[in-house]
This record gives sequence, C-alpha cells and structure tokens, in this order.
Amino acid sequence: MEKKLTQDPINIVKVVLFGPESSGKTTLSRQLARHYNTVWAPEYARKYLQKKWNNERKTCELEDILPIAIGQMKLENKLAKKADKILICDTDLLETKVYSEEFYEGFADDTLKKAAKENNYDLYLLTYIDTPWEADDLRDRPEQRLEMFNAFEKALQENNKNYLLLKGDKKTRLQNAIKAIDKILYQKENLHNFSDSLYNINVRLEE
Repeated sequence: MEKKLTQDPINIVKVVLFGPESSGKTTLSRQLARHYNTVWAPEYARKYLQKKWNNERKTCELEDILPIAIGQMKLENKLAKKADKILICDTDLLETKVYSEEFYEGFADDTLKKAAKENNYDLYLLTYIDTPWEADDLRDRPEQRLEMFNAFEKALQENNKNYLLLKGDKKTRLQNAIKAIDKILYQKENLHNFSDSLYNINVRLEE
C-alpha cells in the first residue's frame, strides 16, 4: 500500500495546484502546461467520483479516499515520465488528506498522512476563493469556501511546503505563477551547470 502512494524518483520540477473546489486549479493547470509545452496530471478523484455518481447516485465516502489517492499517484508517476522538465499537478495527496480530515471528522489514513508528508514538490500554487462558484454533480459546501481555504493553507504551513498564494483574474494568476516557476527552473538550471563545472574541474585535477 505504501509503495502505491510513493512518487517514483525523477529529475523534473513538480508544481501542484492546491486549494478548495471551484477555485480555478484546473484552468490554471491547463494554462501552465500549455505555456511550458508539457503535460499536466488531472485530478483523478473527479473521474472516479463522477463514475460513482453516474452509476450509484452517491458522492464520496470514506472508503473512496485510499483508492482515489492510489489512482492519483499512479497517474502522476505515469505522466511524470512524459513531462518536459516540469510536471503540473492539479492536486496531490496532501489535498486528499485535507479533504479526508475535513469531511470525516478529522480522520485520515496513516499511510496517506505519511505519503502526503514525504512526497516532494518544488512549489504549491494555492488558489484563493475569489473565483465564481460553479456547481456540478460533485461539488458541495459553497457556503464553507473560506473555511476550506483556511484548512488548505494551514496544511501547507504545518508541513513546511513552499507555496505561493494566487488571487485575481486568470491573467494575473497565470503571470504570477509563471514568474515563480521560472525562478525555480532558473535556480535548478544554474545548480545543474555548477555541478557539471565542478565535475569537470575534478576530472582535470585528477588527470
């Protein structure tokens, strides 16, 4: 079980869209993937729960949480191999953990909690609730958007995650997200170049 919730090792930048329902995560995921000419990992829960709703007219239940988490990691690991330097993730296991705790009286499976803490991402983009609420078969709690947002931000802070709060219209959010991601890509590229230079120096010294 634990292995199914673990990231495969891969040397790319990973960015997570993080926040409550109907706060613009999927829209921004698509925009960023298009901008960086890469792939993005959609939210597995939506496909899983829409199928459940269509077949059973039931929404998410506690026993759905781990299958959703496993499906999300399988999807992320698969798409990471297809990414070009950067993978945009529409969600992650920390978000699944927050939903579990908020909807099921503070409960989250220990394996999920461990994986959510240990899996690594370079940047979280926390989407604020200044977007219009768009209802569908799966979304609920429109009156508790601020409460849910606060729960998500608290999770990032408690787990010492690197995050940027995004507010404003689509254009503003995209521009601010790109600035933050470009900074990370620049730093990683410089570190890579420095490592190559150091290696070449050591080789010459040994000769």
